[in-house]
Amino acid sequence: MIFRGGSHALESFLLPILTAAWVMPINRTAIRDGRVAVEDGTITWVGGPSDAGAPSGAVEDLGAGVLLPGLVNAHCHLELSHLKGRLDRSAGFAHWVEDLVGKRGADGPGAVRAAIARAIRQVEATGTVAVADVSNDLAHLDLLAASHLTAVVFHELLGWNPARAAAIAEGADARRRGPQGDGVDIRLAAHAPHSVSPALFDELVRRGGPAAIHLAESAEESRFLLRGDGAWMRFLERRGLGDLPFDPPGVSPVRYLDDLGALRPGLVAAHCVYVDAADRHRLAAKGVHVAVCPRSNLNLGVGLPPVPDLLNAGVPLCLGTDSLASVDTLDLIDDAVTLHEEFPELDPAVIVEMATAGGARALGLAGLGTLAPGMRAELAFAPAGQAPSDPAAFLVSGEARPRRVDV
Repeated sequence: MIFRGGSHALESFLLPILTAAWVMPINRTAIRDGRVAVEDGTITWVGGPSDAGAPSGAVEDLGAGVLLPGLVNAHCHLELSHLKGRLDRSAGFAHWVEDLVGKRGADGPGAVRAAIARAIRQVEATGTVAVADVSNDLAHLDLLAASHLTAVVFHELLGWNPARAAAIAEGADARRRGPQGDGVDIRLAAHAPHSVSPALFDELVRRGGPAAIHLAESAEESRFLLRGDGAWMRFLERRGLGDLPFDPPGVSPVRYLDDLGALRPGLVAAHCVYVDAADRHRLAAKGVHVAVCPRSNLNLGVGLPPVPDLLNAGVPLCLGTDSLASVDTLDLIDDAVTLHEEFPELDPAVIVEMATAGGARALGLAGLGTLAPGMRAELAFAPAGQAPSDPAAFLVSGEARPRRVDV
């Protein structure tokens, strides 16, 4: 077995059965001194030491701590990793976007690629086994393919000029037909309702998408769709796009997307900070997965999504880090901790489920997210000084640092 992560890597013979103070399968109650049997990369049995049917064989004790499914980061932007610490987060969302646009191309391809490679290694070291990576350029697919991560890449399209919609969509189709990284699933996505023209949305809908989008992230977005003015319109004007035809729909971002036919089952909508009761009902009814990114939302000053209300409405939730342009790490546990701090009334087990099974369901990764027979043995272990009294509470306490376990 190989326990990867941190400065001390433990290597020994490959063993078929793992145990820890706690095993947290996610789809059932946590198991004290639980065991997980693995054969050829697949989980064959999960249970307690005295449960019926327990397999025989050598047992490797990981010690005090929690063994759980590998984490699933449902929203990040690896290609923005070179912007870490370089953007102004203090002057509002539209200003931050403008700063990002201005600085994004300042580094050469080599520096950008090196930053992405570092970011992938850091993600791998945090117990994350799968990632939804939002990409405009698709220039690092080979790095993802060579990593330990299962990757879904959302090829994000932007375009406010309706005259360019067909060309943008056709160009995306051509890139998808070209050579891509082995093992990387590429899906068409839209950036946001305020940066994608209705004509480009129509092109995406005709192609069965979008698969992902930033939705209801800021007050600037909501105001622009309601009235067609505000900070986002001023940004478009400075970009030379202010005179393009657009009739503000006068509705919320969620309603607007639904009216365009783009609010579809399986859509992964990041953020959803500005959603009222009608929006939440609409998201649930349409089967939209919401990727919550609390650290990014707080850092950019846009507020937090109403997570308890989204859960009560039946909206399936998952967890994402967003990019190093808006957060300081790509460690998904940091977002789990922040969510717990901001919503202490939430059951910690619900937050851990968002970071594992919730993300796997959102991305359609049927073999990940839970510990059960037939699932892939993509595991994480969070060491502890002594056995925690509550494994879920420990994982969101700020003390837990899960690391990947390869078997």
